[in-house]
Amino acid sequence: MAAGEQLVTIGAVLLGALTSYVGNYLSDRSRTRYELLTRWDDRKLSAYEDYVDRMRTVIFLAVPIYEDNEGIRTADKPQEELLAEHAEAQRLRGRSFERIMLLGADDVMEAAHDLNAIALEIDWQATGKITGTLEEWRDRHRAVFRAINTFHDAARTDLGVQGSTSGEKHPERDLLLPPARSSAGGS
Repeated sequence: MAAGEQLVTIGAVLLGALTSYVGNYLSDRSRTRYELLTRWDDRKLSAYEDYVDRMRTVIFLAVPIYEDNEGIRTADKPQEELLAEHAEAQRLRGRSFERIMLLGADDVMEAAHDLNAIALEIDWQATGKITGTLEEWRDRHRAVFRAINTFHDAARTDLGVQGSTSGEKHPERDLLLPPARSSAGGS
């Protein structure tokens, strides 16, 4: 009997050790998986933030170029300097877009493609590659900021953030711009 009891004791110790090993292995694996997900989410968030920031920078740099070209307002800097800043911002926006292509979910990438297409129209109108009225200029700006919100929604979904940037609780807002000048009023 003593040998049987010893075998049961050894078996119980081995079973306890095996259970402990499996528990630790699964716990470490789960922790590692969580850390990887968190790391990728942090990188995605950084890429999404950077992309929207670069996008807005290019859009805002296009404004004085357009206004100067159209005689709406004289720029504070020479046209060559404005165009150089704009070109550099476009380059950085392109690099940021590439990070989206590397890290973003499918819906985020599609939203980024749509956003780029609309933003390019602003760039082209500002630099004279395409023509358009002031109202078309403003419509392009409305469209690009709607596309930014669509990008935000796709990024939020990808990151698991609840809610959205549009809908009943967040009505669409118009641009914060002065009205178009009338040619008869001289103002």
